Amino acid sequence: MNARLNVFTSPVAAKAWKHIIAAANALGDSTLPTATRELVMLRASQINGCAGCIDMHTKDAAAAGETAVRLHLVAAWREATVFTDAERAALDLAEQATRIADAAGGVSDEVWANAAKHYDEDQLAALVTQIAVINAFNRLNVTVQQPAGSYEPGHH
Repeated sequence: MNARLNVFTSPVAAKAWKHIIAAANALGDSTLPTATRELVMLRASQINGCAGCIDMHTKDAAAAGETAVRLHLVAAWREATVFTDAERAALDLAEQATRIADAAGGVSDEVWANAAKHYDEDQLAALVTQIAVINAFNRLNVTVQQPAGSYEPGHH
């Protein structure tokens, strides 16, 4: 896949992305479980059609010990029985926050309350920030990558 634009050669864009990358890295220090972070990033990337991020987060999750069965079922998490109630709440929050333009009102009170049952305030902050950051990465990749042609994994 060829990029339409190299954001790292633009001084303004490179400076902004340096901070977004730093934000993503900082989330690794949170108490939000790594598995939850990876599942959320994978689901948002699936929704946004970001092949590079899907590839990356599938591999990162597998390297962190995630099973192939669970990775294959992320797209159908509502029907799958392999996710904990906490993971399901995080995936639901990720879906609503990713599809914020598709539903009037954004994230519902019900989805938020369910997530708040499973995560403390710091974990919720990390979860919401993780969702925002992966959506930013997805939007960058989907916008600047040429849609036609071959897919080249690992570009994030």
